[in-house]
Amino acid sequence: MATTDRQATTLALAHALSAAERGLGVIPLARTKLPALRSPHRDAPEPYTCRGECGRFGHGVHDASTDPARVRALFAAAPWATGYGIACGLPPHHLIGIDLDTKPDKSGTDSSTALRELALRHLFTIPPTVVVLTPSGGRHLWLTGPPHHVVPNSAGRLAPGIDIRGAGGYLVGPGSRTRHGTYTTAPGTSHLAPAPCPPALLRLLLPPPPVRRAGGGTAGGDGRGLVQFVLAAHRGQRNTRLFWAACRAYENGIGAALLSPLLDAARATGLTEREARATLASAARMTGHHP
Repeated sequence: MATTDRQATTLALAHALSAAERGLGVIPLARTKLPALRSPHRDAPEPYTCRGECGRFGHGVHDASTDPARVRALFAAAPWATGYGIACGLPPHHLIGIDLDTKPDKSGTDSSTALRELALRHLFTIPPTVVVLTPSGGRHLWLTGPPHHVVPNSAGRLAPGIDIRGAGGYLVGPGSRTRHGTYTTAPGTSHLAPAPCPPALLRLLLPPPPVRRAGGGTAGGDGRGLVQFVLAAHRGQRNTRLFWAACRAYENGIGAALLSPLLDAARATGLTEREARATLASAARMTGHHP
């Protein structure tokens, strides 16, 4: 490994340990911004839904830890890592990342303008918080969410050019070196703690609640509404909708009964069985159930 790569790994580990001290779970990343450690099950003949129960590294965001010894072990297993990812949705911060792209949409509106318009329309302001600058000129705003809400990942659902990093996702940490440059903390924000997500914005980030019937209870209490919610997913929404529907199913006590219908619905939208089973397993663990 070149000296510059060793230096990048050393710096990435130092930044990762600093983030872990602040209660942020971290994993090593390669220059591609992808997890540096490959899955130990990648050559398995059957789909695996292991999220680290096997005791080995290579489970992406599920490897994330705040324990310094484990963080060092992760980086020791990936000496080519030049960056680190910060897991979203985990306690104590339940981090939510607002990813603002730099490219304007077809109407000429950029993501920062779109966020300001949303703020004016829904009467919220983004409080002072950590802002990370990307090599392409974009920005990541760090916010925290309440522990009883699961904010899903999404791409462009809030507004064009705005992606959300929620439960099961991660943000590239400041100090990470990638193929396109280095992620840095915006001046004047490095000393800040991630600010609470404004309630009005949080409502926009969460999927709509189940429709209430006139006589009480929810429409589709047998889970049919959740299955239809998954079936209506478009490309870029499929994993998010499946994850949200599965979480609601487990919370409503019908998770086990709805696994097969949700799996069939996810496959009908174009997800592979392996992808769908992995998402369903993540939802089970997120809600405290055994997949």
